[in-house]
Order: sequence, then structure tokens, then C-alpha cells
Amino acid sequence: MSSFAKFIGASLGWSLGGPIGGILGFALGSLIDGFSGLDVKIGSQRQGKGTTEAGDFEISLLVLAAVVIKSDGQVDKRELDFVRRNFISMYGKEKANKAFKLFNGILKENISTRQVCLQIRQHMSHASRLQLLHFLFGIAKADGAVSQAEMHIIKTISVYLYISNRDFESIRAMFSATSSSSGRRSSYTSSSAYKILEITKKATNAEVKKAYRKLVKKHHPDKLRHLGEEYQKGAEEKFRQIQKAYEQIQKERGM
Repeated sequence: MSSFAKFIGASLGWSLGGPIGGILGFALGSLIDGFSGLDVKIGSQRQGKGTTEAGDFEISLLVLAAVVIKSDGQVDKRELDFVRRNFISMYGKEKANKAFKLFNGILKENISTRQVCLQIRQHMSHASRLQLLHFLFGIAKADGAVSQAEMHIIKTISVYLYISNRDFESIRAMFSATSSSSGRRSSYTSSSAYKILEITKKATNAEVKKAYRKLVKKHHPDKLRHLGEEYQKGAEEKFRQIQKAYEQIQKERGM
């Protein structure tokens, strides 16, 4: 087996089997001479099933990212660049290049969204699934706007992953902020800030504080500590947006 195949197999557990393992087998077969789905099955038997590891999250992210990027019938370079940038920031250039090479192979495959999501749901914690959804919205927004087709497929993924509509709308609202001239999010609309906290404008000040504390607990980066520091950094962005929405509501209400 080549060094690239060893790079894939060394850090993976449960994701080497099932439908995701099949996708990896075909994708790697197109990249590595002599590599086949059989190698994936052997890797699965060797690694066994267990809790989610960094490699499992990474592969799940790549597969679902491919689903979202292809949902509107075209592969946008800006979305691909977003994936590459995020992988470089998380893993460093060398590992990111290998991951992106695999991603290009995955893009060529026909993916059963439901089967992939069912496998992910069986092994991945709720906090990890929420982080996957946040990343998918980031990909879809990379070209400036989330298309109707992208929104539909991300919603479908969230349903398959057993993510509640409240959680879906909360993460969706995080990407509705207005932008400053530098391209950074500057502020949310009032309604978006409330959606992020999973409440309505009718909520009392006490309910606002309670909702904020609940979300801080649900989305705290420490929940992804088992995946490694790189994934905690990704979760911190979502955490900051929750804090920002809460601060905006506090300011509007004079709390």
C-alpha cells in the first residue's frame, strides 16, 4: 500500500467500513494504482469500530462537503478554495494537500447522502454533528450566497443526522450577518440574533440568559477535545458567534 493510502488508514476507525468505506475505496482507486475497495475492508477489520477519531471526522466532512458542493450542479472554485483554506489552517499544508487530493477523488463519486449520514449518526456525537453542519454552511456561503439547492441538501443532511430544526435554524442564522468592507461579519439582523439563541423576541430577559447558557454548554469547544486542537479551533468560531448574538441582544435591550 502506498504512503498516501497509509496516511488515510492510519488515523481512521469506523469510517473505513460501510458506505463511507466504499466511497473511499473507489476514490482511492482512482488516485492510487493497485488500491481497491478490498483494502478499505481490510483496514476496517484492522481498525475496528469505536468512538469518533479525528480521521473519521475529517473523512465525514470531506464526503458531505462533496455532496453540498455538487448539489447545485456545478463545482465552484471559491467553494473548493474554502475547503482547502480550512484544511490548511487545521492540519498544515502537507496533510491538507493529501486530504484535498482525496477530496477531488470523492467529488467524482456518486454518494448516497442518506446512507452516509446514517453511518455518521451511529458513531458521531451530537456536538460533532453540529460542527459538521456549521462547516457545510461555510462551504455553501463561500461563493457569496447559499443557493436554494445547497440549502435544501444541508437541511436534508441535518434531518438524516438527527439535528433538530432549532439547531439547524440557529446555525443557519450564523451565516446571515451583514459584512463589513473587509469581508468580516459585522452584525446580525435582530431576528437572526434571536434565532442563533433559539428563542423569539417575545422571550424575557431571564429567558434570553437561560438560552445563552444552554447554547454555551451545547456548543462549547471542549466537547470536541477528543478530536484534537484543530477541531476545537473550528468550534471556537461557532462559539464566538453565539456570544456575539447574545451581546447584540443585550445591547438592544439595555440588559
